Amino acid sequence: MFSLKLEKASFEAVKADIAIIFLIEKDLSAALDPHLLQTHNYEGEGVFWDQKNQALYVGVAQSDVHLFREAAFNAVHTLKKCVKSAKIGLYTAKHSVHKHALEETMEAIFAGLQFGMYEFETYKEKKSKVHLKEVLVALGGEQHLKSLQKALDKSKIMVEHVNLARDLVNTPPNVANAPYVAQKAKDLAEKNGLECFIHGEDYLKEKGMNAYLAVNAASANPPRLVHLVYKPKNAKKKIVLVGKGLTYDCGGLSIKTAEYMLTMKADKGGACAVLATINALAHLHAEAEVHAILGLAENMISGNSYRPDDILISKEGKSIEVRNTDAEGRLVLVDCLSFAQDLEPDLIVDFATLTGACVVGLGSYTSGIMGNNEALKTQFEESALKSGELVAKLPFNRHLRKLLDSKMADIANITPVRYGGAVTAGLFLNEFIREAYKDKWLHIDIAGPAYIEKEWDVNVAGASGAGVRACVQFVLDILA
Repeated sequence: MFSLKLEKASFEAVKADIAIIFLIEKDLSAALDPHLLQTHNYEGEGVFWDQKNQALYVGVAQSDVHLFREAAFNAVHTLKKCVKSAKIGLYTAKHSVHKHALEETMEAIFAGLQFGMYEFETYKEKKSKVHLKEVLVALGGEQHLKSLQKALDKSKIMVEHVNLARDLVNTPPNVANAPYVAQKAKDLAEKNGLECFIHGEDYLKEKGMNAYLAVNAASANPPRLVHLVYKPKNAKKKIVLVGKGLTYDCGGLSIKTAEYMLTMKADKGGACAVLATINALAHLHAEAEVHAILGLAENMISGNSYRPDDILISKEGKSIEVRNTDAEGRLVLVDCLSFAQDLEPDLIVDFATLTGACVVGLGSYTSGIMGNNEALKTQFEESALKSGELVAKLPFNRHLRKLLDSKMADIANITPVRYGGAVTAGLFLNEFIREAYKDKWLHIDIAGPAYIEKEWDVNVAGASGAGVRACVQFVLDILA
């Protein structure tokens, strides 16, 4: 087990195998032996291991919270297979301006250190040998102990639950089908004191969730609609989180190519994010009543497959012309969003690996924010960026909405053109949002950062847990 501890002793007094030292803006004067670094032509970029003085130097381009988080990740990622213990000093350099900045920076460093330990090797016979057992944080006294302990505790909760989402997303589809994820949700609910309701096919039929059912029709695995509830005393808000949970998506009859089918286990990323988020908020004792709706299904092919040209009647009563069975996530989501609106919340936020178009538009590392309420979109953007997740607002466009018109039904599930696909997917969802909730709903497309097959920021290859940090911070900020 890895531990991260605060020590009231000075940096020099704390004993560890190696010291981690951040060099900010290439300031080599902070080094134990600047001459040694110059001898080896180290100029403060990347990582340098000073074996003579048992110090690991990590370059930080400038005094930025997010760069410190990534630097801490890189430090642990470098050390974890080599040493048993490491130490860092309290960040009190001239770059730190005030107490709040210190706490914010240290919380980011705490998170980065813990993220550096993550590996997903469940299905490997030969596991990596990790020697690092602890990182000690030398405070030099008790002056900041209380506030930094709070920051450390929060970082541990955040990292634990981001890793929970990562583990679930990384779990392969032959294991993590809808009943499996539903059981995980139930186990977590029992452990953390949440209410948990798991609904099967009969319930979905009874509620008229025909769009959702159509997507799962060809799967040998039954669908599961999971409804989790965290209900503290004196809740200030009622918030519903909705997650797309396609445990696998081959595209259906509009089948994907082999290249795009690979990694589709990650299409459950939205459901995994909201599952992790509600549990994190419970651990943080957030003063909001939070509901998490997981729309778990599998888009496969059989004689029961739904088809292009089919017309489906959604839970909202709107008819949908299917033009492409690979635009399936939005069909599951609209019925789940109807379910969410029936709960009469103050706020609804959905998370979905919804469109490749969002990745084309924003790149692999950024989630798209959509909705009708510009102030709410901005609020989510600010919280997400504060948390360390990259996001960008995308505008709705009345002209793009016209492309979803159908001559056969109330709306089509895709447009006849490829452009603006992320926005038209959001506009499709918007058609199923009732007037009373138009300004209370946000759609977050996490298709880009949810799963990337190379290391980036504080993420190893694979699932990133996209959406968890952003949503937790957003909820905490609106309650502040």
